[in-house]
Amino acid sequence: MEGKKHFATGRRKTSVARVWIEPGQGNITINARTLDDYFGGLATKKQIVRQPLELVKFGTKHDVFVNVFGGGPTGQAEAIRHGISRTLILINPEYRTILKRASLLTRDSRIVERKKYGQPGARKRFQFSKR
Repeated sequence: MEGKKHFATGRRKTSVARVWIEPGQGNITINARTLDDYFGGLATKKQIVRQPLELVKFGTKHDVFVNVFGGGPTGQAEAIRHGISRTLILINPEYRTILKRASLLTRDSRIVERKKYGQPGARKRFQFSKR
């Protein structure tokens, strides 16, 4: 583990997060910005990102570098969480049971349903008039 970088990819909705974990001071960097800069006042998003690290008591001896694109804040935060979880398993396979029990390894495949022709949205219909 010493001096080695570990990499995994996380996905959610249309967001894709590429995650690297390497020995360091415990910094989380997202798109060359700190976690606090990237998510600003969105405390729940920061908590989502830190969740797998806190769950396995990973500590602050490793830096997390993330490159994320696509989607919005929620999708990106959950994609980062998925990527961090998958990277932690590469570092220590014993974390798998803890992360699996918290369902952080499952790729949440729910995406927006496509709009269909002849109607204004995916499920919504135009107003029906009997007469």
